[in-house]
Amino acid sequence: MVDFGAGEPDFATPEHAKAAAREAIDANFTKYTPNAGVEELRTALAARYRADYGVEYEPQQVIVSAGGKQALYNTAMALFGPGDEVVTHAPGWPTIVEQIKLADATPVTVRTHAEDGFRIDPAAVISALTPRTRGIIINSPGNPTGAVIAESDLAIIADEAASRGLWVILDLCYERLIYEDVPHNLPRVLQERMPDRTVLTGSMSKAYAMTGWRCGWVMGPTSVISACGAIQSHATSNVCSITQRAAIGALNGPQGCVGEMLDEYRSRRDQVSEWLQADPRIRLVTPAGAFYLFPDISDLLSVDGIVTSAELAQALLTEAHVAVTPGEAFDAPGFLRISYATSMERLREGTNRILEFIRTSDRIPQLDAQSVS
Repeated sequence: MVDFGAGEPDFATPEHAKAAAREAIDANFTKYTPNAGVEELRTALAARYRADYGVEYEPQQVIVSAGGKQALYNTAMALFGPGDEVVTHAPGWPTIVEQIKLADATPVTVRTHAEDGFRIDPAAVISALTPRTRGIIINSPGNPTGAVIAESDLAIIADEAASRGLWVILDLCYERLIYEDVPHNLPRVLQERMPDRTVLTGSMSKAYAMTGWRCGWVMGPTSVISACGAIQSHATSNVCSITQRAAIGALNGPQGCVGEMLDEYRSRRDQVSEWLQADPRIRLVTPAGAFYLFPDISDLLSVDGIVTSAELAQALLTEAHVAVTPGEAFDAPGFLRISYATSMERLREGTNRILEFIRTSDRIPQLDAQSVS
């Protein structure tokens, strides 16, 4: 089986993070910590955002959570409730929509489109706002598309949100995995326009290959952080003490490991894109960030063959032994998500199997000789 479904890096956690964890164990740092996380970690997170974005946060404006998922959940539970509408975008990570529902609020999704590079159109976001809108959640770089919102587009959204007294929540899980040198100082865009209504969420998972450690965070006004703390104190309490020390080691140690991973992902992105586009029926938008390809495979579907992308994903699993994620998981039928967070050797094998399957399957419309040439 070749697994292209994984949403996590295939790299090892950086050595300086692991060393910090071992030191914590040897020092018996194994007791409860403050619910919001140790002050040293919250200070290190604030320092990282100061260095990366030039925005200022105090430790009391930061809470450490069990991954980016809990960070978003705490935020949703703290800010949203019955009768509220929350605008987000699709294709998108399904957890965002489900967490809005868990808060008894109503998700409103704004479509993005492959022909526009999955750009979040500020006009479309603004047109989705109603008197019931409470907040806007934006994920950039996005999962599954890898799309990056432009600073200018976010500024338009922020100005409108500020005029209406709305919250803007940024999911920055993939913030360190952007391939080109494009402006992406989203925290500063929001801080300059609406500091009292901005919430940032992030994670150690992707940039530092620390998915299993479970460490994320929320940054925002002290009132929001206090509310997140009240929720977390009765749900999970503090993040694992050893994880917190490992996170401090990662944040304060050498950052070259992040760039090395990004360079490798870029090589994989470019190579797999080239391989897959050998078949013109697979239409790709080059992702600007994260580590997923999200091809449009609607030309492979037909009413008398494989009808949906979910059926195609199942066929690839059972017949070609390649695991991919169907677009239906992201509210985007007709697409597949392919993670390239695996070795180049496995990527070559998996793409070969995909191409062979779609070339030979009698359930997929085949190209005529002229189209192939």
